[in-house]
Amino acid sequence: MRQFTDSEALSGIVPEALGAGVRVVRVDRLRGGSKKGVYRVHTSGSRAASVIVYSWAEAEDFWPAAEAIDPAHPFAHASGLAPFLAAQRRLDGLGVRVPGVLLADDSRRRYPADVAVVEDIAGGTLEALLETDPARASHALNELAAMLDLMHQQHSQHYGRVDVLERGDKASGDSCEQLVLERAVEDLAEAAERDPGIGSAAAPLHVRLEELATRVAPRTQHGLIHGELGPDHVLVDASGHPVLIDIEGLMFFDVEWEHVFLRLRFGDRYPALSRPGLDPARLDLYMLAMRLSLVAGPLRLLDGDFPHRTVMREIAEHNAKEALALLVQ
Repeated sequence: MRQFTDSEALSGIVPEALGAGVRVVRVDRLRGGSKKGVYRVHTSGSRAASVIVYSWAEAEDFWPAAEAIDPAHPFAHASGLAPFLAAQRRLDGLGVRVPGVLLADDSRRRYPADVAVVEDIAGGTLEALLETDPARASHALNELAAMLDLMHQQHSQHYGRVDVLERGDKASGDSCEQLVLERAVEDLAEAAERDPGIGSAAAPLHVRLEELATRVAPRTQHGLIHGELGPDHVLVDASGHPVLIDIEGLMFFDVEWEHVFLRLRFGDRYPALSRPGLDPARLDLYMLAMRLSLVAGPLRLLDGDFPHRTVMREIAEHNAKEALALLVQ
């Protein structure tokens, strides 16, 4: 049985962030996280009625232990205080809105895990706003597009997560497209064992991946991407401005990888985020790779005790169908 945090555990760390007179009155564990715990902490005695606490405790990570992988690999498990802080500094320095950090602590003296106390953006997600207030959401979506333009125009000859590059390490692999191909082949093998439809088409899917990879020309410049940017990873503040969250995977990589994910997650609203000049060969390879990742990943998560099982199963089933559909295009 997993043990999550509570008011008592947070009664030391939150007053440290907000002041000695602050008292924790209620703690709500927010739904959705699979790598870290996210808590809304309601307080008294502070100008901030609530704050958000990120907890990177082992019990908060629902992903099954994977085989050893180079932690500098762009697709390594992106979780932890160090990648969060590196991403927060980089985006804040660019003027891209992210929650402000009130306290970050990896000492484990006041709390039994790496932890961060951050600003509570109380306006809800862009995903919810798109349904409840499309006009207001449209303004936020246009501002998000401008934020992404700014990020994608930040260039580096090296690819890799921001925290990896900041500490002077080199990311694994020879190129973005090679890394994506290798990951897609692994995801295909894993998905083929678990999904009958993918299993029956494993050979032609493998051939298709290799064929698409041969069409991709070399590239020496990479943009700054979020890496997993759906409308649920964008909050909207009280003034209607978008705020990026779940930023630990921030990295320099092919911007086509970002755009494929944006297209899948924003659906009919993606045209507001689409941009000219994207490489069609990369888009084709990355779309099939992303579909396979969204089959293998959710099924892997279901090997453990992740609580929201129906939605993960639906994601895997939907993307298996979409991956198979790409064979006939």
